[in-house]
Amino acid sequence: MDVTLHLAQDPEADELLGRSPLAALTGMLLDQQVPMEWAFKGPRTIADRLGAEDLDAHEIAARDPEAFAALLSEKPAVHRYPGAMAKRVQQLCQYLVEHYDGDAEAVWRGVGSGAELLRRLEALPGFGRQKAQIFLALLGKQLGVAPAGWREAAGAYGEPRSYRSVADITGPDSLARVRAHKQEAKAAAKAAKAARK
Repeated sequence: MDVTLHLAQDPEADELLGRSPLAALTGMLLDQQVPMEWAFKGPRTIADRLGAEDLDAHEIAARDPEAFAALLSEKPAVHRYPGAMAKRVQQLCQYLVEHYDGDAEAVWRGVGSGAELLRRLEALPGFGRQKAQIFLALLGKQLGVAPAGWREAAGAYGEPRSYRSVADITGPDSLARVRAHKQEAKAAAKAAKAARK
């Protein structure tokens, strides 16, 4: 992996995301209940606080949970819920150590089909179906990981230029389009809920 991503809208954070499979997975994990840019800046912040150039699954998995939670809680916090997310990041790293010898890229390296890759992503702690599909779309659209059937496995997120998720963010304009799509979806869901009452 060595591409230029624009998910954090911060050059140093995006550089790490583009070269580090674990950073990309961690950013995706953090992408909930906070703005996308905040979530995807998290891996760079964690690496900086660990005094490292990259994240290491073995090191993070072995860290004292309270100390790691404190690290993510330092101001500015890595996430709105730094304690809970520290636990999830450690669970992800522990899973990667146990199943992939700590090599995040092994989750998708050499995978034969989009369906198999989706299964592998869904098995990761903190990755439900939607998050797995979004990350699969990001892999296919921006990171050059395109096994047969990846678009179908990614669902609507795999559609070309759908602007539904981080998979389509390549700069400020596409970020605005994704944000607008999310706001429309939220408004539609709210209206549907109100109509059911």
